[in-house]
Amino acid sequence: MNQKFVIEGGRPLAGTVTPAGNKNAALPILAACLLTDEEVILDNVPQIVDVHTMVALLDDIGVSVREDGPNTLVLRANNIRQTTLDPELSGRLRASLLVAGPLLARCGTVETALPGGDFIGRRRVDTHMLAFRRLGASIDSGRSYVISAPKGLRGADIFLDEASVTATENVLSAAVLASGETVIENAASEPHVQDLARFLVTLGAKIDGIGTNVMRVEGVDRLHGGRFRIGPDHIEIASFIGLGAITGSNLEIVDTRPEDLRMILLTFERLGIRVEVDGTTLHVRPNQDLRVMADEGGAIPKIDDGIWPAFPADLTSIAVAVATQTHGTVMIFEKMFENRLFFVDKLVAMGARIVLCDPHRAVISGPSQLYGERVESPDIRAGMAMLIAGLVAGGVTTIGNVRQIDRGYERIDERLRALGAGIERVAD
Repeated sequence: MNQKFVIEGGRPLAGTVTPAGNKNAALPILAACLLTDEEVILDNVPQIVDVHTMVALLDDIGVSVREDGPNTLVLRANNIRQTTLDPELSGRLRASLLVAGPLLARCGTVETALPGGDFIGRRRVDTHMLAFRRLGASIDSGRSYVISAPKGLRGADIFLDEASVTATENVLSAAVLASGETVIENAASEPHVQDLARFLVTLGAKIDGIGTNVMRVEGVDRLHGGRFRIGPDHIEIASFIGLGAITGSNLEIVDTRPEDLRMILLTFERLGIRVEVDGTTLHVRPNQDLRVMADEGGAIPKIDDGIWPAFPADLTSIAVAVATQTHGTVMIFEKMFENRLFFVDKLVAMGARIVLCDPHRAVISGPSQLYGERVESPDIRAGMAMLIAGLVAGGVTTIGNVRQIDRGYERIDERLRALGAGIERVAD
């Protein structure tokens, strides 16, 4: 059933927020459970649509999955019955490609259709395939990819042609069962990549260089079972910081990892947002004077994204929404995806003053009085940006296609209502 959010804006919020588990860590970790035939227990798994799709994909190939509490899953891959991924399920989820590395390492072959996910621009699979070939696999591509290594994978020196998060995760998962040493250079090192590496080490993998762009993996014969807690989602934490600041709210965000937030907090400071850090707890105080911090000499500042530890690409949409409520002018430069900023016309319809210079750059002048409108969510992060705008807008905002938001944010409407937001989920 199609659903929509109906938001009555203009209410300040107050209360405590506990972030969900990191979506982009949960998906590769779920896939990596294929690497062992023993039981794996995962805690702090977010209850989101993308996780449900990944679980369905694993169940389809024979992985036993059961719930052991609200955010705990117990998985066992001791009876893999097929190595061909369901094309319909794969078409719903970009992260379906992350099953390829573990299944290739465990079974010697995998067939996968082109992955789905957000349409925010071209998302290459070349880096994955080049890395698999370096590990000794052969690839037959057409309408699907058939990847084979019947004699097993062998360690290699791999220099990724881009610091791709999912390619790093795929080759890392494949390399832990490859014979010999694998060196991954130009590796991505985002918090979710680090979480995957720590999970693999928990199961007995030998990995050095976690958190750097050079990782060394000494292959082992087998992995054992284990228990692992997925870390907090730094993208969700930043989303709550942004919505708290522009709605004049008083929020406490607990159980965070501040080391994952340093560039995020620095960037938000440039938009006038001040966050108090007390151990693993963050405080967003109410009624902040949000003013863009000009560059030296009074120049208009630029906020751009990049590979870790730069400002995350997943937060550029959130930054645009926040910038509509700050005093001053700022340019948001989204370098990684050519369709990410195309949602700004919806914010303009709500009253935002935004000039879309080209597919990658938008200039925002604020603050603008926003007004409720009917809008559609094109992807996870744009949907959240419009939800944030709706919370500060006058009148009623209706957001359709909320399944996109549900793909990345756990029970966001319930959690916002607990903070005092006027938001309801209704049939569309």
